[in-house]
Amino acid sequence: MKRLFKMTALFMLAILIMLILVVTLYVNFAPQFGAVATGERLKRMQHSPNYKEGAFQNLVETTLDLSLKTNLKTGWKMIQGTVDAEPKDTIQTVPFDARLFQGTGSPDEVAVSWFGHSSLLIRIQGKTLLTDPVFSERASIVSFAGPKRFLYNHYFDVDELPPVDAVVMSHDHYDHLDYQTFVRLKDKVARFFVPLGVGAHLEKWGIAPDRITELDWWESAQLDDLTLVCTPARHFSGRGLFTNRNGTLWASWALLGTKKRVYYGGDSGYQPAFKAIGEKYGPFDLAMLECGAYNEGWASIHMMPEETAQAQIDVKANVLMPIHWGKFNLALHTWRDPIQRLMKKSAELGTQVATPRIGEVLVLERPVSTTRWWESYP
Repeated sequence: MKRLFKMTALFMLAILIMLILVVTLYVNFAPQFGAVATGERLKRMQHSPNYKEGAFQNLVETTLDLSLKTNLKTGWKMIQGTVDAEPKDTIQTVPFDARLFQGTGSPDEVAVSWFGHSSLLIRIQGKTLLTDPVFSERASIVSFAGPKRFLYNHYFDVDELPPVDAVVMSHDHYDHLDYQTFVRLKDKVARFFVPLGVGAHLEKWGIAPDRITELDWWESAQLDDLTLVCTPARHFSGRGLFTNRNGTLWASWALLGTKKRVYYGGDSGYQPAFKAIGEKYGPFDLAMLECGAYNEGWASIHMMPEETAQAQIDVKANVLMPIHWGKFNLALHTWRDPIQRLMKKSAELGTQVATPRIGEVLVLERPVSTTRWWESYP
């Protein structure tokens, strides 16, 4: 009996060791994890005033409980599910109108098309920019598990993109930086603008370093006569399972044309820097700000919808387009709660909100869409 027990224990130990070995090899060699910055890229990060003790820091104190206990508790709630966390019916999208999006190419024109979550095509100063493109089925490390996109009648794909001048990235989380999408994009886009450290991921995926522009907060770069300013956000980063937390920078972006100005907020908790950005680069004709995937426990790194409404005022944006909702179930609220709460608060504040359908082209020089399309779903 003792011999059988000993053999069983050794067998279980061998299985455990094998599992640890497989996970270790997967984490170290699976390309979707990206890469850790080294060499000159790392030196530049270390010289950043926002990089301390081996990690990037927010401008204000930002607490985030990432303990195993909290993660397991939240994960269990996610598994149990929230009633109405996802639409029961298929979301009807609008076919992308490339001709309307292209317009005349005048610097006076701004056009935007939203493909759910934070993936946007932006036309400004005659340039086409693509933000945080995620065209895969899941926002996840693997293709068979993790948050799955909502049912759409049509999913926009890389092959449908018009010519793109540059990709603009906010940070390296899986719902913003998608390996499979970048593999297909790398030969279609000439320039990539990213926060410090994120370029290491792209370089590992086959994008040449001279096509990648890495910026720290308040630094800027030119795309002909369009200025791209990397501005602060209040968030965090990391693609590893247990390592490299905050090893790359996160950011928002001010896109400054000669006539028009647009602000892309990326992921961010509410922050004093919104007012600083508005004072320095506003007023903006349009701000695209997150209003979804919030939780009281994450209040410092994701805004509540009411804070999103206030952030529009802080950055001095004439029109707000709410993003980071409508595609993935990443929190414990219902799928419509973000937009419903935002619209209520914006009405109280008297601000203008654009609510185009997925795929619809918003042209700022025309009356903006204010259809409450989410209310048509049961």
